[in-house]
Amino acid sequence: MLSAAALVQATAWADDPVVSAGGSAMPPSTRYGLFNALDHRSWYNEGNFPEPFLVDDSGLEINEARLDWTHTKAGSSHSDVASAEVEKGFGLLTLELKVPYARDVSPDGTSQGIGNIEVGARHPIYQYVSANGFFDTTLGAALEVGIPVDSPVSKHTELVPKIFNDLRVGEHFTMQSLFGYSTLFGGGADGGLQAFEYGFVFGYSIPHSQLPLPGVRQFIPMFELKGETQMTHDNPGRNSLLGNACFRLNLNTIGRVQPRIGFGFVFPINGNARADVHSGFVASLVFEY
Repeated sequence: MLSAAALVQATAWADDPVVSAGGSAMPPSTRYGLFNALDHRSWYNEGNFPEPFLVDDSGLEINEARLDWTHTKAGSSHSDVASAEVEKGFGLLTLELKVPYARDVSPDGTSQGIGNIEVGARHPIYQYVSANGFFDTTLGAALEVGIPVDSPVSKHTELVPKIFNDLRVGEHFTMQSLFGYSTLFGGGADGGLQAFEYGFVFGYSIPHSQLPLPGVRQFIPMFELKGETQMTHDNPGRNSLLGNACFRLNLNTIGRVQPRIGFGFVFPINGNARADVHSGFVASLVFEY
């Protein structure tokens, strides 16, 4: 009986607000996790950051499947990459599996096949939310492994450790940034190639109440920057930077599924990118369930 009474009293104390030395009530802490580095109030925890197109996703995804198609051309050459991807969340940990199919056509011939099967994981490590919730940022770490299938376009294992930051300012603006270091393992001319990869995704979410498009829950104009700097081999320091002017339409749900469609226009930002891509487009269909 004494133990039961003590337990009831301890529970009551835990539910009461914290009292400061001056006697005033203080709100309970929203911090949790290792070293209290995470915050229950963070918008990241709701999984609402818009899905990028060219830049790797860094937001929390609970249950998601997507199909993407990227088409680029440069002179008489063109490239198509179609991919299928699934993502699953366990708490704040997101696991992903992506299978691409690439087809490259040039005056020298055609190369096509299944690309590296990509397996990845990401998790936040620090969150900060201002007192009024206006400024909300999440810093995290991720790891991606590309498993070769010995096709004409998949010969090397790729390892990419990454860090990311997902920022929300106010009710509409978001910025996602991603930095990774890629290493290719295996023989041949590209064996041992290392590159610094980076990307930025800017979005502005407009809800249906402010832009009442039929069947659309949210309209998100977006802009992406995706870059790569070669660190080894013949051209160390060579930087290539692409841009993507794009948008997403988060549609009304169909049962438990919310479709999200998107389209973007891809273009080179600097001369090195222009040597590989003159123009292109990307289309994306996401199902959140």
